[in-house]
Amino acid sequence: MRILVLGGTRFVGFSVAAEAVRRGHEVVCAARGQAGRVPEGARLVRVDRDVEDGLEPLVGEGFDAVVDVATISYEWVRRALDAFGEQVGHWTFVSSISAYAEPGARPTGAGDPLLPPRTVHGTRELMKDDPDLYGSVKVASEQAVTAAAGAKAMIVRAGLITGPGDEHDRFGYWAQRLARGGRVLVPDVDHDIQIVDVRDLAAWIVDAAEKGTTGIFDGVGPAQPLPDLLTAIADVLGADVEFVRASPDKLLELGVNPWAGPRSLPLWLPASHRYMASRDAAPALAAGLTPRSLADAVAGALDHERTLGLDREREAGLSPEDEAEVIAALGA
Repeated sequence: MRILVLGGTRFVGFSVAAEAVRRGHEVVCAARGQAGRVPEGARLVRVDRDVEDGLEPLVGEGFDAVVDVATISYEWVRRALDAFGEQVGHWTFVSSISAYAEPGARPTGAGDPLLPPRTVHGTRELMKDDPDLYGSVKVASEQAVTAAAGAKAMIVRAGLITGPGDEHDRFGYWAQRLARGGRVLVPDVDHDIQIVDVRDLAAWIVDAAEKGTTGIFDGVGPAQPLPDLLTAIADVLGADVEFVRASPDKLLELGVNPWAGPRSLPLWLPASHRYMASRDAAPALAAGLTPRSLADAVAGALDHERTLGLDREREAGLSPEDEAEVIAALGA
């Protein structure tokens, strides 16, 4: 097959392109080429999706399948559909479970209410002030894909993606922290969490292009309570740890934030998002998503952490100094 990956230099796009190349497909990656390299064996075509004619370098090329990993721009998605939507046989759009409107309500399936669509070009700065923007742009993008590609489209609402190339430091925080051992500050919560390794997600996306799988799926692994996941990570690492549990209220009082960002405990969901990571994985698993073992997922995340540097300034989590300070305050 001839596969166009809109992206291909970072995380999900890179992993999809690498998997497609590994299987012997001809892979073209369309990107600025500023965020990194494309996988060996793929061809980079430099484009600028911020401008109306930015895909012009691809004019005249034909593809059997397209994979679009556009993050926060509806216009990127629309322009790609205008250029290639009619000619390709399969179209995958990587969306997000952030598209759902009610993360505090128990989910029932992919038909759950979505956020209102917004046809804007988002930025990380805008998202800081408008946390629903990301999900709303994904909804608008999904609708554009459905309208243009119809029965040949697969929409993957991905959950928390882990593994090599992860730029968000959330799952990786726990892999490196538990590997270090000692007294580990954890949130005293019982909500579920779900992960999907980027390599497994990529393999499934390439499978879908090969087999013509279509529909809307939550791209997540099986759900389990966060305390169970943290215990399981410590077990596969053989880590000597003592969990120091603190209530959400106490953590907030001590300046520790949920989920992500500076001075946070990643994967801890606030009450307003209690069921965000309790999606039904069964449809995706039945359609071929095959999660690797937790040991493999943790090893991949930890290798990536070590490549980036364990002592770096993190996107999410607590520094050893901040964690010790909070644990001391709890003891006092």
